[in-house]
Amino acid sequence: MALAKLDDYRQVVGDPEIEEMRAIARQLKGARMKHINSTSVGGGVAEILHRMVPLLNEMGILARWEVIKGGDDFFNITKAFHNALHGKPENITPEMFRVFADYNRKNAEEMDFSQDDFVFIHDPQSICLIEKRNQSKAHWVWRCHIDISTPQPDLWQFLKNYVERYEGAVISSPSFSQRLSVPQFLIPPSIDPLADKNRELDPRYIESVFEKYHIDRQRPIVTQISRFDRLKDPVGLIKAFKMAHKKLDCQLVLAGGGATDDPEGLLVLEEVKAEAEGSPDIHILHLAPGADLEINALVRGSSIIVQNSIKEGFGLTVSEALWKGKAIISRPVGGITQQVLHDVTGLLVHSTEGLAYSIRYLLANPDWARALGKAGKEFVRGNFLITRHLRRYMLVMLSTRFSGQKEIYL
Repeated sequence: MALAKLDDYRQVVGDPEIEEMRAIARQLKGARMKHINSTSVGGGVAEILHRMVPLLNEMGILARWEVIKGGDDFFNITKAFHNALHGKPENITPEMFRVFADYNRKNAEEMDFSQDDFVFIHDPQSICLIEKRNQSKAHWVWRCHIDISTPQPDLWQFLKNYVERYEGAVISSPSFSQRLSVPQFLIPPSIDPLADKNRELDPRYIESVFEKYHIDRQRPIVTQISRFDRLKDPVGLIKAFKMAHKKLDCQLVLAGGGATDDPEGLLVLEEVKAEAEGSPDIHILHLAPGADLEINALVRGSSIIVQNSIKEGFGLTVSEALWKGKAIISRPVGGITQQVLHDVTGLLVHSTEGLAYSIRYLLANPDWARALGKAGKEFVRGNFLITRHLRRYMLVMLSTRFSGQKEIYL
């Protein structure tokens, strides 16, 4: 499917929002913007950039996207950093800090920032590229997508020394804010309602996907869409499902793929398969990159959606489910609490037992599940669509360009 144009979103968000975006973009026309992250495939950051960069260019902002390179040793280190920033204890050694910084410097040597006006560095993997700031005229912003509310102190101190060299930091949730000497901007990530993962689908296609994976749509279906990552707690979801299954006939679908910067994915997948062994009503689907239409169909054809993360940066799979009008059950972690308002747009649970009970409750009360999903869709429309995200990014760009001014006239 061809990428959507900005005017295509008028049917979703209305004319005023599109006209406001164009007015802001006129103040940035011709600006050169570079985004840098660690993977082009898998995960929410890559998905957002795939859709956002073309829209920025359409509005006259010359946006580019580059991906840093690294060996297995680098990505094993960045995975340990990821876990430690989420509060999981990790043994971070001086050698790991050295290797991490060395890879960043090698990438920096291959990158040219001399023509850029704005540089957005996404997450910790490429944070040390800020060392090139004095060789460019650009305004540098660090965009943090993950939960840094309870980071491991030694790691955070190492990263903070780099963060405070940027002109600002963008976080996804108020709870992620840290004491910093630079401005912090609150911008939740977003979904694209016109992307293959979220657009309306032919019911016949939805049916064909469930037939392909031998999932019975005549019985209730509980689904979680996520990477196979321990922080998404798929094993805990299986345990809760088994409790619910004892009292209610239903099926569980665990579907997702991996990211090129996540070396633990296949190990976690094997743990999930081991926990599900002997349970014919549990379907584990390891999907290939680009399976967005199938993911869309699996969500639309499911009875309810679960996001059982024990730590989460934001959890775009929640907004994706709500956009499709699906009731969702989640733990109150990270940015999920911005999306799931308990008993308004979904249900929040605090234990495996609570998850099992909530699964049974929503499956037994489908009218309430539909009401939650309907409210959730409108909540996403007003807060978590790509148009709102683009508007906020452009305002950050103007804020850094006109730093110190109390008023900016558009």
